[in-house]
Amino acid sequence: MKVYFDEIKISSKEGFETIPITDRVGEIVKKSMVKNGSVTLFSQHTTGSIRVSEDEKSLLLDYKNFFEKLAPEKGAYGHNETNVDDRKNAHSHLQSMLLNSAETIPVKDGKMMLGTWQTIFFVELDGPRPERKVIVQVMGE
Repeated sequence: MKVYFDEIKISSKEGFETIPITDRVGEIVKKSMVKNGSVTLFSQHTTGSIRVSEDEKSLLLDYKNFFEKLAPEKGAYGHNETNVDDRKNAHSHLQSMLLNSAETIPVKDGKMMLGTWQTIFFVELDGPRPERKVIVQVMGE
């Protein structure tokens, strides 16, 4: 069995942002030369997530509004008082608890088995950030 590692570096421009990475992941799968297996994506950040969803403008705005209602940025949170890195980002941590830090997608004949409307996103919950990393592991034969 082959195991191939790579990483995707992402910069974000907004506090909440859905950044499509499907094409970049596809290139890594191709480079891995794995024909049949799986690709796992893992966010190295507690305020950045990986999700598979539909890339439709209104739906992506619905996501942003949904998370803002659940954990508003202006809320009163204990974490904001700890001031770890000068960011008041408790809302981002709370939002990330509802999302995944990783996704696994089957690979068949060297291609990801995504459905017609499926796109892989890095979901930024605490931007803007100059650099985020997604670890990509491709395994198979």
